[in-house]
Amino acid sequence: FAVDEIEFWRIIGLLNWKRTGDDGAVLKPAVKALAKKSPEEIAGFEEILSQKLFALDTKAHATQMGEDAYVDDKHPFSVDAFLYARCCVVANGEEYYESVLVDPGDFPEDVEFEALLELASSAYEARTGTAPDFFETWVSYETFSNKVGWAGQ
Repeated sequence: FAVDEIEFWRIIGLLNWKRTGDDGAVLKPAVKALAKKSPEEIAGFEEILSQKLFALDTKAHATQMGEDAYVDDKHPFSVDAFLYARCCVVANGEEYYESVLVDPGDFPEDVEFEALLELASSAYEARTGTAPDFFETWVSYETFSNKVGWAGQ
């Protein structure tokens, strides 16, 4: 039981951007599709999401996020805003994600899509009737988790 990259991006592609402004409505088609999967497959989706967000957790990307961009350790920086901006990159699909991953200059400014973090747990709850305690993933998507991405530069 696994959700592979192709299935991951197919589900991301179901986000309904015509409903922008109502995050639940944007997520709904993706939640519905993911909820048809087994709990193990839903956890697999969350694993891939964590890896994508982790890969974008770099100083090079954080310095490009617009008004709240990372400057240095002496300036205020919202770790949550950076996480939610990374969610926006993933939510905009594989092609955009890949371009931003290789070129931090393509990172979007002053946008966020925090709701993406709810997709797997909403699907799990729809599938099983209970909310997951948490998903155990190999990497953390929390800001500053990617030690290599924040080293040097």
